Amino acid sequence: MTSLDSFKSRKTLTVGSKSYVYYSLPEAEKNGLDGISALPFSMKVLLENLLRFEDGRSVTKQDIVSVKEWLVNRGKEEREIAYRPSRVLMQDFTGVPAVVDLAAMRDAMVSLGGQPSRINPLVPVDLVIDHSVIVNFFGNNAAFGKNVEEEYKQNQERYRFLKWGQSAFDNFRVVPPGTGICHQVNLEYLAQTVWTKDEDGETVAYPDTCVGTDSHTTMVNGLGVLGWGVGGIEAEAAMLGQPVSMLIPEVVGFKLTGELNEGITATDLVLTVTQILRKRGVVGKFVEFFGPGLEHLSLADRATIGNMAPEYGATCGFFPVDSETIAYLDETGRTEDRIALVEAYSKAQEMWREAGTADPVFTDVLELDLTSVLPSLAGPKRPQDRVLLSGTKAGFLAALEGEFKKPGEAAKRVPVEGTDYTLGHGDVTIAAITSCTNTSNPSVLIAAGLLARNAAARGLTSKPWVKTSLAPGSQVVEGYLNAAGLQEDLDKLGFNLVGFGCTTCIGNSGPLPEPISEAINQNDLVAGAVISGNRNFEGRVNPDVKANYLASPPLVVAYAIAGSLQIDLTTEPLGTGSDGQPVYLKDIWPTNQEIARFIRENVTKKMFQEKYADVFKGDENWQKISIPLGETYAWDDRSTYVQNPPYFEGMEMEPEPVTDILKARVMGLFLDSITTDHISPAGSIKEASPAGHYLRDHQVRPSDFNQYGTRRGNHQVMMRGTFANIRIKNQMLAGTEGGFTKHWPDGTQMPIYDAAMLYKQEGVPTVVFAGKEYGTGSSRDWAAKGTKLLGIRAVIAQSFERIHRSNLVGMGIVPLVFQNDESWQSLGIKGDEVVTIKGIEGDLKPRQTLIAEVAFSDGTVKNVPLTCRIDTLDELDYFRNGGILQYVLRNLAA
Repeated sequence: MTSLDSFKSRKTLTVGSKSYVYYSLPEAEKNGLDGISALPFSMKVLLENLLRFEDGRSVTKQDIVSVKEWLVNRGKEEREIAYRPSRVLMQDFTGVPAVVDLAAMRDAMVSLGGQPSRINPLVPVDLVIDHSVIVNFFGNNAAFGKNVEEEYKQNQERYRFLKWGQSAFDNFRVVPPGTGICHQVNLEYLAQTVWTKDEDGETVAYPDTCVGTDSHTTMVNGLGVLGWGVGGIEAEAAMLGQPVSMLIPEVVGFKLTGELNEGITATDLVLTVTQILRKRGVVGKFVEFFGPGLEHLSLADRATIGNMAPEYGATCGFFPVDSETIAYLDETGRTEDRIALVEAYSKAQEMWREAGTADPVFTDVLELDLTSVLPSLAGPKRPQDRVLLSGTKAGFLAALEGEFKKPGEAAKRVPVEGTDYTLGHGDVTIAAITSCTNTSNPSVLIAAGLLARNAAARGLTSKPWVKTSLAPGSQVVEGYLNAAGLQEDLDKLGFNLVGFGCTTCIGNSGPLPEPISEAINQNDLVAGAVISGNRNFEGRVNPDVKANYLASPPLVVAYAIAGSLQIDLTTEPLGTGSDGQPVYLKDIWPTNQEIARFIRENVTKKMFQEKYADVFKGDENWQKISIPLGETYAWDDRSTYVQNPPYFEGMEMEPEPVTDILKARVMGLFLDSITTDHISPAGSIKEASPAGHYLRDHQVRPSDFNQYGTRRGNHQVMMRGTFANIRIKNQMLAGTEGGFTKHWPDGTQMPIYDAAMLYKQEGVPTVVFAGKEYGTGSSRDWAAKGTKLLGIRAVIAQSFERIHRSNLVGMGIVPLVFQNDESWQSLGIKGDEVVTIKGIEGDLKPRQTLIAEVAFSDGTVKNVPLTCRIDTLDELDYFRNGGILQYVLRNLAA
């Protein structure tokens, strides 16, 4: 498309023998956007996007001017813009339901009399299958092969469906299982930093930007690529050519000075940054890193910090392009033409970071001296709860007494059937080098390997009750660990390769050995996990493990050897060496110099080129999958993995008018920090749950239930799993854990799904009340889709996490926020009230105040003012159409 180009910014850039059309920021600055060279680099990316897409309707001249005005208001004045990312990234948990929705839209298009082929991604989409491998087998060299075999056995239906999608849709590529984690594949291969597109006989160059259906899409910010996680619902809209509606953000500058000390890892740094930014409060804001400290951070270190943006709450954690970016693009085997373009384009656009130049203007600035960073972990429940390595033992003991309510039990130990050891509180039952955060970073993986080598040489081994695993983010990691001879050393301690994918961090930890699981559950032990991931929310890692800590890969290995959180690794020995002498952590910790030498010698460009040469081909298992052909999908009614969802049933070209919420019942009362894991679990499916009953009724054996994440293509399973997390606490039922509620007016206790179906039969709408930060965590569209299918009309909270709020709107649910520091507790709501919310019908405006009329059982009525968090006019359109997909479908059909 050609921009209106009000600021005459369209120019040509010649690089080598090639010419590119681009929208020049320096040119726009000369032609009316004075001062924009002082903008943060991340804001320059947004500005270029608006210049390129200026059409007078979705992007106006005033939208562009408002970015210049940012220099005065610094993002404090709310203004909505339409942003169009270059591409979309998906993983299979979130990707399957998105492709299901596209397939369902093709069917609906046929029903509305249109061409099914009109439903196609309009921007490039890459789906990386990385979330389906489970650590069922571990601790030996056969584990990898057996886990792959099990993965294909459990996921044939899903993989057949995705392979159909690859053949049926244009602009849609699938990276098969066993390749790596989507974020690391993105960083090492898919991302280009500057994107190009052939249009009308010209090649247009512009910043590589993406949205992803995994919240840790922000990892690619380390490469100067502006990207963040969105719900599957927003991603589908972006795929279908809809702009991502967003408010011009505040940009918090994070100044880094100094250099990390000897023995300090990127993980220690990112946990420190996460704690600082969570405390500052950056939800909905951009964070951009600057300062002389960047000179001492490798690109992998930057990507580690970018990855954790959802944990510190920011939309992104951005690093501008500089010489380190160029070096990384070269090391990872990008083409010479692309590398030359990235450097030339970034310099031409004043998007190139140069040491010693003036700092950009920011909304606010925080500062960290890298020399102050100390060895750290985070736990036992949240990524922002950093504890110093030296304070981990004391911190765990305090949590055992307070949070876990086990005073005086620190020394309790119980026998484990069929073994010669006992188990106690804080024993590390899972030690996993896992997830995207750290496995992209050779420095911490080489450090883990060297620590394992040094430990094995001293005669140390992992404790027998620890489930150990290594799940790298790409096959390149396997390549350099083998080349360095370090995989053998990791194997000696049980850190054998278990798969390439997102494992323990998302609950794919697999079951603990049965005797250990029984000892924990029969004696109510607070077992521990130490993982190198980014999420340690309660109930997420493993249902048997309550105290979960995030740590660097070398510390994961150290805790596997120590076997307990009740050991201070800074003062107490890890164990006894083969010479009978105590061995301390400091005795086996590798030096920075040694780590750097191993990286230099073993991480090579050739390795990246070889591993990514045939990335879409897949192994024999993938190649053997046969697929149905056709523009529309041949749904199988017997499938328990992939079903045609009901969103478009009976849909007409004109939407039905939205209605007020009259005499609604309360489905749940929840406290602060209810995560999308609580709302829509990703872990195992319990036999006694509504989802378990459904699968049993469909002749699925409990051993084949798989997990919620793998069944996201089946709405029947997912709506039954909504609010079914084993750890969620509905405050209507004091002291009860799990997805239960009371059905009114009789007050009978039952599963939330059963109550929802009963209310639907009775024609009674429902609402949910919650506290602060409702919907934190993963950008999980099923948390909104499931809420919709249960018939819940509104969620009333003190505040929402960004992605989940927009997902609720995208499914036609009203997010409402209390005013004046009110809460359901301060209002005395118990759950048996009747709630009416008027003002939704008619002329609803973005962020309008609505009044909830709450009728209490004693006859009193309170009128409660609420802010309607439908934030933009686009969102209002989606809401009035019953959801974003219906809106897009009607537009395409018209």
